[in-house]
Amino acid sequence: MAKKDYYEILGVSRSAEEREIKKAYKRLAMKLHPDRNPGDKESEAKFKEVKEAYEILTDAQKRAAYDQYGHAAFEQGGMGGGGGYGGGGADFSDIFGDVFGDIFGGGRRQQRAARGSDLRYNMELTLEEAVRGVNKEIRIPTLEECDVCHGSGAKAGTQPQTCPTCHGQGQVQMRQGFFTVQQACPTCHGRGSIVKEPCNACHGHGRVERSKTLSVKIPAGVDTGDRIRLTGEGEAGEHGAPPGDLYVQVQVRKHHIFEREENNLYCEVPINFIMAALGGEIEVPTLDGRVKLKVPAETQTGKLFRMRGKGVKSVRGGATGDLLCRVVVETPVNLSDKQKSLLRELDESFGGPGGEKNSPRSKTFFDGVKKFFDDLTR
Repeated sequence: MAKKDYYEILGVSRSAEEREIKKAYKRLAMKLHPDRNPGDKESEAKFKEVKEAYEILTDAQKRAAYDQYGHAAFEQGGMGGGGGYGGGGADFSDIFGDVFGDIFGGGRRQQRAARGSDLRYNMELTLEEAVRGVNKEIRIPTLEECDVCHGSGAKAGTQPQTCPTCHGQGQVQMRQGFFTVQQACPTCHGRGSIVKEPCNACHGHGRVERSKTLSVKIPAGVDTGDRIRLTGEGEAGEHGAPPGDLYVQVQVRKHHIFEREENNLYCEVPINFIMAALGGEIEVPTLDGRVKLKVPAETQTGKLFRMRGKGVKSVRGGATGDLLCRVVVETPVNLSDKQKSLLRELDESFGGPGGEKNSPRSKTFFDGVKKFFDDLTR
């Protein structure tokens, strides 16, 4: 029986490009595959025809011969193409790989050498360093490209050879029922090549362990949790692949005076109760030195004084934060007998504990307590 025209089998024109042929083949192979049509001899026969047509028309030399001579070009061993389907069964694993190779990542493409790993370095800074910025030198252990083989892993004068298992693809396919599973080649571990004569310096790894010193510029305004990326300063990639990056993770140490919240700084300023009552002037610290702060009379503990522009300018830009000083009224200790006597006289002048005129908040609080218990007894 005369064979059908290969273009007709795939449903494409004679001028069809390879991409169009592949698309038509995938569509028909999905429809006619024996796993989807168990026991259907007609579908199996059509499937073989589709496979044969695909192999001829995607091979430039075979397609040219077919266009000129037709099926006669392959008869009696003419070019050895496409005639292996008469006696034996089709190699459905190969066919299935052709259909789904592109969909599942393409087992026919060589796997790229792995990019080097990223590294992280934890850097601890003082608050002053974080606010003003600083240059720091760090020393890190890493993997660098071998100077002898330049990352190939092969001995000088030799080259890595194509893996005989995956033929340089880096991956192999395992058929499991209707699906094919793509895995890294067990021989070359996904590299697509093997080193038969390893480099003496790196023992075939293409990388060597070294420590390197780097100068890191810390910009002003960084805070805990910020990361600084140094491109290309991570581990060298395998077999000449690009290196990874180095990330410097910032941690700001706790300060003995200031606490930072975003761009603002906070500190507590203790004052004695005489200054709190009469007012006065004190010196308070800032990151730029001491400044004068006027404390008005009758200042209560917990009052916040804002000093604008004395905080932090964020690394992300924007206005400089403020310094907020929280006043804490300190109770005197280690009193002498005379001081105790004077305080008692002062207390008597207030009219006793909780004087309404001199301690209004105390009077309001205890009146509220009295009302609370009165309500409970009703």
